[in-house]
Amino acid sequence: MMAIASETSIKRRSFIISRQIKLLAGSSIVGLLVAVALLSLVWTPLPPAKMQIIYKLQPPLAFGVLGTDQFGRDVLSMLMAGCWNSLSIAITAVAIGGTIGSVAGISAAATRGIFETLLMRVCDVIFALPPILSAMILGAFLGSGRFTAITAIAVFMIPVFARVTLAAALQAWSRDYVLAARAIGNSRLTISVRHVLPNIMNQIIVHAAIQLGLAILTEAGLSFLGLGVAPPAPTWGRMLADSQTYLGLAPWLAILPGLTIALAVLGFNLLGDGLRDFFDPRRS
Repeated sequence: MMAIASETSIKRRSFIISRQIKLLAGSSIVGLLVAVALLSLVWTPLPPAKMQIIYKLQPPLAFGVLGTDQFGRDVLSMLMAGCWNSLSIAITAVAIGGTIGSVAGISAAATRGIFETLLMRVCDVIFALPPILSAMILGAFLGSGRFTAITAIAVFMIPVFARVTLAAALQAWSRDYVLAARAIGNSRLTISVRHVLPNIMNQIIVHAAIQLGLAILTEAGLSFLGLGVAPPAPTWGRMLADSQTYLGLAPWLAILPGLTIALAVLGFNLLGDGLRDFFDPRRS
């Protein structure tokens, strides 16, 4: 019995440590990206759009820390400025899509019936159009740019959050505290705001952290196709697109933004997993 108890204690301690490591690693990566994005607003080693043709395709450390691109622009400065563009688009899109989707999901859980059915069918229709295709359709009418990228990602996020919030809210409506609130005559709106939303907020936050990684990846794809922020503002996706011609001559032009995108997605995924474990008491 002592051996079993000791083994259980060791496994539990190992799990707690691994959970803390994921949360710490994710928070550190995301915090670093946010700090770089904010720093790029006031300082970069060189102006990101400044061209110096005589220094084009310089390798890392030969001119600047990370070298230059085909126009002689400083790669480090472009990565820093691209960090702000990617994060600002991703956070804005997830905030808009998450808010609309969460409100719709909570409302559907409160009313049920035809509104819930219509919401699920609308979600199915939106899911049938990937964000890349949605951005291409919007781009045909609105032109490429920040607004098109944000709108395309936000529209895709609405059904994602609506379904997650609806499932969580339906579980909350079956809890004893909600039944007690209904018994004393509280309206569905009051119950949704005072009892349901606070108890599912943790799940919404965790899902938002995970979706931010997907939003950054989607924004990079849109920029790669020329549907993101308009030039000369640098983005990680456009840096990847521009580097295709120079893969053999200057591979760092593709490697550096690719690694940055991967690091950002990894950071938000780790943050989401860490927050999920932190908020879920059954995992402690």
